[in-house]
Amino acid sequence: MPTPTPRNTPFVLIIRDGWGENPHPEHDAFNAVKIARTPVADRLEREYPRTLIRTSGLDVGLPAGTMGNSEVGHQNIGAGRIVDQESVRISKAIESGEFFENQALRWAIEGARDAGRAVHLISICSDAGVHGLLEHLFACLELCRRLGAERVFVHCVTDGRDTGPFTGAGYVEQVERACRRIGVGRIASVIGRYWAMDRDHRWERVARAYACLTGRGAGERGVVTSASAVGAVRAYYDAPMSDTQKGDEFVTPTMIGSPEEARASRIGDGDAVVFVNYRGDRPREIVRAFVMPEFQGRVPPSPDTGARGFDRGPRLGLRFVTMTAYEEELGEWVRVAFPKPPKMQDILGAYLSRLGVGQFRCAETEKFPHVTFFFNDYRDEPFPGEARVIVQSPKVATYDLAPEMSAAGVRDAVLARLGDAAGEPVVVVNFANPDMVGHTGSLEAAVRACETVDACVGAVVDAALARGGSAIVTADHGNAEQMFDPETGSPHTAHTTYDVPLIVAGEAFRGRRLRAGGRLADIAPTTLDIIGLPAPAAMTGRSLLEE
Repeated sequence: MPTPTPRNTPFVLIIRDGWGENPHPEHDAFNAVKIARTPVADRLEREYPRTLIRTSGLDVGLPAGTMGNSEVGHQNIGAGRIVDQESVRISKAIESGEFFENQALRWAIEGARDAGRAVHLISICSDAGVHGLLEHLFACLELCRRLGAERVFVHCVTDGRDTGPFTGAGYVEQVERACRRIGVGRIASVIGRYWAMDRDHRWERVARAYACLTGRGAGERGVVTSASAVGAVRAYYDAPMSDTQKGDEFVTPTMIGSPEEARASRIGDGDAVVFVNYRGDRPREIVRAFVMPEFQGRVPPSPDTGARGFDRGPRLGLRFVTMTAYEEELGEWVRVAFPKPPKMQDILGAYLSRLGVGQFRCAETEKFPHVTFFFNDYRDEPFPGEARVIVQSPKVATYDLAPEMSAAGVRDAVLARLGDAAGEPVVVVNFANPDMVGHTGSLEAAVRACETVDACVGAVVDAALARGGSAIVTADHGNAEQMFDPETGSPHTAHTTYDVPLIVAGEAFRGRRLRAGGRLADIAPTTLDIIGLPAPAAMTGRSLLEE
């Protein structure tokens, strides 16, 4: 039976990253989405069907109550089904006891123990569940105890983006208590994620984290020492780098202990390293610095300095384990504790490609991996018939300094494609601003971010509809709809667990109804329904269009 020709095209899936719906009127004063002037969103919601969809917890394959994130969100959208996340797999392994028999972890810990070397555990230090969980770090400490490892050092990466900006000291205290309770390990360093979890090839940041962890390399002058881990975090609260770089995210890379203790706890030849984070996009750069031969010749240049990597000195000989597979290229030099399950079949990108339907993906640097790598179930290469354009994000320390980001460039790239009669029938575009600016905690900047995105969305939707096409306007998770936490009295910089709006725009959909109770997994089946293609059996999500 021949494949139907797509209808209602060009179709554009527009992801307003971090644009949620806050159900609490008492939050209106710090709801950037509500404060912003959004005439496009207002018009679309008046003229076309609208519903709310769920983006967190069990609805996206995360533990109940856990906020969603861009990686998980885009994977669920592209898959057309709920995707159980690595966090759940690891937690289940801990509960069953399987974790403590993990061969990769035992290889690292036993090897260091037998050689009289140290075990180093690097982990995000928060309970947000976006990049890692403290329960996984504590399980690693327990495994070290069971295997008799005596020299165990914890390197805490403070969060402040997916948690409140001044919660890190409390999390560090939790780690200290766990070390005492389990009877093994001590905190050897605290490092803000700004340094240790960069993903934009800003190697000058990564160099400082690497120097803190190893005592070597070009970033050594940017490292300090403190007698206390909690004290180091609180000292940064009192004396931040700048007014725009306050809180846990930016904590100065700090070695903990006396000078002798600090030297003894650096990562050195023969040691074992376990990177406990399960989300792979942000640890990649520093892992590359640790394990890649000829590191500087293998990595992209910094957008700020043009430098490729940094002078790390000779490569260390390490037993290096990552909790999950961060990227295929690292597989030659690291072992993976929890490899990814087999690739899913008939995700949206693969299905469209198999049917010969062209597709175009576009985002700025900060979200480009999400509309490509994560949307395609951790596949780096585009599918046949899939075109991509990346727009460079602005070169600023924090995006409240440029809340417009590169939305106009993303808009223009999509408009150029929509204006080409030979352009792809299906377009996926991400506007990063509400999320990335929302993470800064600046309400004023987040309002400008939402207004910028609203105008860009209007231009894209109008262009698609002018050619007889259609669009879904939605989000992957919330953020900008809550910019202040009344319970803590501080800025709210994390994602939310609120639902997000979903609008289906197009002349064919005026007067139609969308069902309630949907989730991100329903977007791909809805997309196929809109363009008149059958959903494959592997997609267990359901179209949101009511009959």
